[in-house]
Order: sequence, then C-alpha cells, then structure tokens
Amino acid sequence: MSRWIEPVTLQGTHVSLTPLSADDTPALAAAAADGKLWDLWYTSVPAPGQERAYVDAALAMRENLGALPFAVRDASGEIVGSTRYFNVDSANRRLEIGHTWYAKHVQRTPLNTEAKLLLLTHAFEKLDAIAVEFRTHFMNHQSRTAIARLGAKQDGILRSHQIGRDGVLRDTVVFSIIASEWPAVRANLKLKLAR
Repeated sequence: MSRWIEPVTLQGTHVSLTPLSADDTPALAAAAADGKLWDLWYTSVPAPGQERAYVDAALAMRENLGALPFAVRDASGEIVGSTRYFNVDSANRRLEIGHTWYAKHVQRTPLNTEAKLLLLTHAFEKLDAIAVEFRTHFMNHQSRTAIARLGAKQDGILRSHQIGRDGVLRDTVVFSIIASEWPAVRANLKLKLAR
C-alpha cells in the first residue's frame, strides 16, 4: 500500500528524528524520567511501566492510520523524547504534528526549534502539505506559547474535546500553519536557530 508519509530520518545539527521502533522503549523511559514528565496531568508522556504500551500505540497509529512517530535524538544520538506526524488526511494534504515531549535537560534549547523546522520543511517541501496543525491542552500554557512562537496561528478552541486519562474533560487549542505562511515561518525559525 502506498502511503503519503513514508518513514524518513530527518537530520539537523542539534537534533535528529528517526522512525520510532520498539527497540527505543528503554531509552524513551529514561527520557521521560528526566523531569518526571508524566506528572504533568495535561500531557500524554508515558508513566513508568507504560512505555511499551505508549510505543505499541504509536506504532499501531503508524500501521493503521498512516502516522509517523519519531524518536527525538540529541546531537550525541541519545533519545531525549518523541514526536509524530498524525491525524493524517492525505486526500486534503493536511497533517498534525504532536505527541511531542522532551526530557527536561533539553527543554528550552535549540533542539525543539530545529525539530519543528525539520518536520515543517519535510511537510511543506517534500509532502506538499497544504496545512500543518498543532493541538494542545488549554491548560498547557508552556506548549501554547511555544506553538505560537513557531509562527502558528490559533484557529480556535475545541471545548470538552477529549476525556483525559484522569477523566477530566480537555479543551483543545488548535493552531495551524498554512502553505502560504511557510516561507515566513521558515525564515523566522532559521533566524531563531542562528541566534
């Protein structure tokens, strides 16, 4: 079966994104433990003992829904988090970037900016995407700020959109970048990296 999004490794200076595999599970567990990221109630970072289920679900999303989950590696090659293309709508050339999280020691470094530059470049310039979405929990102010800093525009808020792992209803903030905005967003991300 031909897929719109085929497995690919995206390589930068500060980060590389490699297709996620079951073999990455122990390294993802170690990355999530750096900062106990699962304690943030509005995120979906795997808790201790849940890492294999997290990876299995990501790989099932790849197999059944055309998603592409990545292991995020720092410049040394160490796995420091995960991200993915998902909510893939190949007929309309739209996708979402999300399920993104990083070990605490690489947060607020050039790694995320470069990872997003790599993902967006591939989406707009190789896949010819019309739009790329980002979604986050309304209460995740750090994520909302980071998405806006990329140059994405807020499209709206989906109220009571999902039921969280604790049973609390999630309001989801939706952002997007459309193809006509990509050149300005790309220039801005490159400027941020040059600093």
